Amino acid sequence: MKKISADWVYPVSSPPIEKGVLIVDDQTGQINAIGIRSDYSESEIEVYKGILVPGFINTHCHLELSHMKGKVNTGTTLLPFLQRVVAFRDFPQAVIDQAIDAADKEMYENGIVAVGDISNKLDTAHRKDESLIRYYTFVEMFDFLQEAGAESTYQNYRPVYEGQSTAHGNRKSAVPHAPYTVSKALFKKIKKTNPDNCTISIHNQETPHENALFKSKTGDFIDFFKGFNVSLENFNADGRTSIHYALENMNPNNKVLFVHNTMTNKADIEAAHAWSDNCYWASCPNANLYIENRLPNYKNFLETNAKVTLGTDSLTSNWQLSILEEMKTIARYQSYISFDILLKWATLNGAQALGFDADFGSFEVGKCPGINLLSNMKIQDTPSLNANTKVQRLV
Repeated sequence: MKKISADWVYPVSSPPIEKGVLIVDDQTGQINAIGIRSDYSESEIEVYKGILVPGFINTHCHLELSHMKGKVNTGTTLLPFLQRVVAFRDFPQAVIDQAIDAADKEMYENGIVAVGDISNKLDTAHRKDESLIRYYTFVEMFDFLQEAGAESTYQNYRPVYEGQSTAHGNRKSAVPHAPYTVSKALFKKIKKTNPDNCTISIHNQETPHENALFKSKTGDFIDFFKGFNVSLENFNADGRTSIHYALENMNPNNKVLFVHNTMTNKADIEAAHAWSDNCYWASCPNANLYIENRLPNYKNFLETNAKVTLGTDSLTSNWQLSILEEMKTIARYQSYISFDILLKWATLNGAQALGFDADFGSFEVGKCPGINLLSNMKIQDTPSLNANTKVQRLV
């Protein structure tokens, strides 16, 4: 049994504890008790300088794109970015596998204990079976709004879904890519595949052109579809933002993880919350800056009591896979968001979104959430992150 202490322990689900102690099973990492340092002999406690926090939850990643690190320019905006991603999909399998293994290891070393991962192929299945990280695989499907192609598209993706293991606590769902790429017919097939207790991921309102398409059939998506020889002849704009199309075609009994939300406003969030209590909002700030040079208006989410989570996106659209770096970016550009709020976004909210909160997300007796040490940060009065803050996985 280990007794681990630091200047502060942040359970997340309860108030912070100054000079708190975590009593942890050496073999399983299970939290057996939570106390304070004065309850124990100093000689039996491992004492660290900094803050102890639960393992991080990365709710949005594309592990299978790890081989494309540094191959797509920053600041291009979303549509040119997507075109470059398609161009770089063909690589030797050995290179892809090596990059996937390295990315998984990077996330583990950065204190990440669980990941919501997008998969279009089976490339990552081998790593997830062996990883020390728990994965929720979102098998992502899209047919570019072509109703007639929904059945063949679904059948093409079905082997990817079937090939995802649920061993070691891993989970899987079939999910739509984004409102602008999924027909009503394909939405219906995806919905039938999943049970009510699953989580659905969908890219949402990442660029202003997405809302322009659904509101008025204008914007750069018109030329984007032409570039792929895809017709929008049967698509009709209805004057509403894209999220309304998604809401009409998803199951409100599922947990739904809306991803990016760069252009999402309060009315959009309120519409989603009126539709279901199971909405979560994944923010990937470094990817937003990498691709579009913009961040969401986080005040919209705070003012609507939205359940925000954090993601890294892929190494195609990020410089690293680190939830701490995502927290630091938000703290740098949106410093009105407190450390306590950022930490909940990075841990408990993400664990709940993925359905992993029985084990992860907070320091509670019986859980095995992992233990991270945050050092080189201000810890007096109001704790705050800075560029030099580091994470070290202790358990």
